[in-house]
Amino acid sequence: MSAKAVMVLGTTSGAGKSWLATALCRWYARQGLKVAPFKAQNMSNNARVVPGLNGRLGEIGSAQYFQALAARARPEVRMNPVLLKPERDTASQVVVLGEVRPDLHQVPWRQRSEQLWPFARDALQALMVENDVVVIEGAGSPAEINLHHSDYVNMRTALAAQAACLLVTDIDRGGAFAHLFGTHQLLPPHERALIRGYVLNRFRGDAALLAPGPEQLQALTGVPTVAVLPMWRGHGLPEEDGVFDDNATGPGTAQAIKRIAIVAYPRISNLDEFQPLRAAPGVRLIWARHPADLVGVDWVILPGSKHTTSDLVWLRSQGLDAAIQGHAAAGGAVLGVCGGLQMLGQALIDAEAVEADPTSTGAPTSNPGLNLLPLVTTFERDKLLLETRATFGQATHAWSGLSGTQVQGYEIHHGRTVAAPNPSGLREILHNAQGEPLGWQQGNVLGIYLHGLFESPTAMQALFGLQTPSLDTVFDGLADFINQHFAPGTLMNLLKSPHA
Repeated sequence: MSAKAVMVLGTTSGAGKSWLATALCRWYARQGLKVAPFKAQNMSNNARVVPGLNGRLGEIGSAQYFQALAARARPEVRMNPVLLKPERDTASQVVVLGEVRPDLHQVPWRQRSEQLWPFARDALQALMVENDVVVIEGAGSPAEINLHHSDYVNMRTALAAQAACLLVTDIDRGGAFAHLFGTHQLLPPHERALIRGYVLNRFRGDAALLAPGPEQLQALTGVPTVAVLPMWRGHGLPEEDGVFDDNATGPGTAQAIKRIAIVAYPRISNLDEFQPLRAAPGVRLIWARHPADLVGVDWVILPGSKHTTSDLVWLRSQGLDAAIQGHAAAGGAVLGVCGGLQMLGQALIDAEAVEADPTSTGAPTSNPGLNLLPLVTTFERDKLLLETRATFGQATHAWSGLSGTQVQGYEIHHGRTVAAPNPSGLREILHNAQGEPLGWQQGNVLGIYLHGLFESPTAMQALFGLQTPSLDTVFDGLADFINQHFAPGTLMNLLKSPHA
């Protein structure tokens, strides 16, 4: 292995590992180094389509996709060799090197980890040979002592790469010094030796008030605090998992020109594509879980779903079906993306029991949709993965600005959707380069299979008249931020032996 590895560990989930790893990717790339990101295993329903093995396409977690772009590298499946996509509270789809592995779905957690580690190890070794620096992201905490012997995402990976590790904690939550000390002490001595610095993330206030905490922590553990990162909500990078927050967001919240509600069902997926809306001036973004959340909004968006039929059941149980239908009947705009598109149709047919609960009979099912578009979706066992360039036809109503707009995005879905017999008023409105339909419109209701609409500068200009910052601008801002707040020389010293 020729590369040097820098790894970002966290005291908890949500400590800031993903965005810090992304910032490091861009920082090292700006030093003229060849950089690649890596995360042995990610658990997320936010995924991107990337080049896979043997000329096929695969999928990886969105965090590693953005980290690759920050590193100025082509995203590919080795950067996130194992992706777990939760379908229920107790079950996840297992994706290995970009491809779904049904044979591993029911394998117990600890046994499955031992089967997955060789794939992760080999991918890591290949990236270490091909690059100057590999920036590695851990998962959760490395000190989960009940899982430590089977955890290959954190310290087993760190040892394999002999990585210089940063341990980051969210000081805004409180207890940061205890989190850092406890995590350090729960690791075996040979693993502690890899930790080169502590990072206090999301600090608000005067950094001088931290003294003598960092000095005392270094006296106890021998590890210095190498950065105090101020709270920064507007960095522009999508959150890795979950709904961004529970409050209305956007610079224009107070005087919103567009109020947009995104339905936040339990298995919501690919949320990162809505980051541009979150940051758009004049847009108020609302996460809808109850009918009252839709009162007074301009748009309702039904996003992607990892389990469309169960999320549709949840939507009905909340009374959101009638609220969405009422919004559309009153002339309000409705957009369905991927799973959301499928929900807008007349029926969802699962003849192959693709979305069936393993404890069920597995019998074919047919579920009614919201009947806002005359479409029928049939689930197929093989998942469609595509990088897609598509063009809007003559759009009308709320979507008229999209007419003629070309957008680039991606598709990840099992369903195949066609028009119902004798559809009244339905128009094919979005087509790929082969002329195949990817979107349908009827009145103010639009459904599309393409993910990434709002990541298109042309689409944001067409819909909102906005010039949105490029991803490169976001990545450079992250690199500037850590360059300012890390102790001078720290980041390059991480590439050197601790005894040099």
